[in-house]
Amino acid sequence: MTRVATSTARLPDWSSLSERGRVAALEQCRRRLADLGRKLHAVEHIYHAEAPGQGPLSGLPYVAKDMFATGRSLPSWGCATPQAPALPRASVIDRLDQAGACLIGTATMTELAYEASGIGRRGALNPWRFDMIPGGSSTGSAILVAAGCCFAALGSDTAGSVRIPAHCCGVSALKPGNGKIPLDGAMPLSPSLDTAGIFARSAADLALLWPVVSGETQVSSDGPLRAVMLQDALDASDGEIAAVVRGAANVLAASGIAIEERSGFPEDADRQTLVVLQAEATREHRLRIEDTNIDPTLRKRLRKGLSVSDSELASALAAREELRGQFVLSYLGEADVAILPVMPIRTPRIAEVDPASADFNPRVLYALSRFTRFANYFGLPALAAPAGFDSRGMPVGLQMIGRPGSETLLLQIAVRLQERTDWHGRVPMEVLPDIAAET
Repeated sequence: MTRVATSTARLPDWSSLSERGRVAALEQCRRRLADLGRKLHAVEHIYHAEAPGQGPLSGLPYVAKDMFATGRSLPSWGCATPQAPALPRASVIDRLDQAGACLIGTATMTELAYEASGIGRRGALNPWRFDMIPGGSSTGSAILVAAGCCFAALGSDTAGSVRIPAHCCGVSALKPGNGKIPLDGAMPLSPSLDTAGIFARSAADLALLWPVVSGETQVSSDGPLRAVMLQDALDASDGEIAAVVRGAANVLAASGIAIEERSGFPEDADRQTLVVLQAEATREHRLRIEDTNIDPTLRKRLRKGLSVSDSELASALAAREELRGQFVLSYLGEADVAILPVMPIRTPRIAEVDPASADFNPRVLYALSRFTRFANYFGLPALAAPAGFDSRGMPVGLQMIGRPGSETLLLQIAVRLQERTDWHGRVPMEVLPDIAAET
């Protein structure tokens, strides 16, 4: 198999910049957002310059998925027209503002955050290859971080909507446990599964962001760390995906983390997740089922949730605590984290997941969130980090799922991985000429 070369050029992360470098980086991101961000169809709104505030994130340029109330524009929720009333600004935006971060715009998303491929009305482009999906539904957030248009981004994750685009675009992302980042001022999709999440160029930058967005103090673990590889997930994955993830796990093992393989996959939890997602999404957006301004495929998906009764939804929610306990006991055991791919397949071509295409394959679309959904049902934190590249030069993401409250530990392990590798922060191939032309 011929292997396509990948870019070796790198983007700096915020953690590595001097104070002077950060001032220049903010202005550079503003220019890139207006030019490259629009070229990639990843920008919904651009905000005029405001002086950076003082705080631990002073001057850090970030964007928010266009489902958060920013107080500066009405969120579109990925639709053709604004869908939300003028809500008070989301408190997570306030937290970032108080820490000195600069909100420079909002990022495109798929309609109602209910599409994992990233295909949407804006036609957002994967900065690695334009014929490949960028992942969704936090599509623009991942694209803009990957393309160097910002250093961080807010997204949401209901069934993988932060981790999937992180995999497809080659960036780092954290989906915390349920409720760890406030969701006021954000569009709901499935309240029992919804979480806010964060993207960055590196895990070190995620670690800077985490105390600010969560309000929690980071506590490092100095003891020995243990991880389990979910063998059934690797066996069910494309051979290239499994090989890349195993390679990243070997790096962690060489760093001193004890890793063992364990069979099984929480299939029952995955089925219950789909019940909850379909039922709650329909109940939240029932009025849009007959709205002809909404994509027909999405309206069909919403209509499907009408077949889930209230009792079926209640039963799926009632089973959550027992199934989560089984996962922690049977899969994690004494380990700190579970390791598996973000996706079982390589990033697919757009045509494979576009219902309007002759090459559409519904199994491919279903597979995108196959390994991410259950973490939302359990409310467990999960982190996606670049783990290498496939033979087409596309990034591949490793996923780590931790125990309740283990966000800081996940970040610590991801930083350890990135201290020993150079898979993160690469300049994507499609935007390499644009970025090279700046120097």
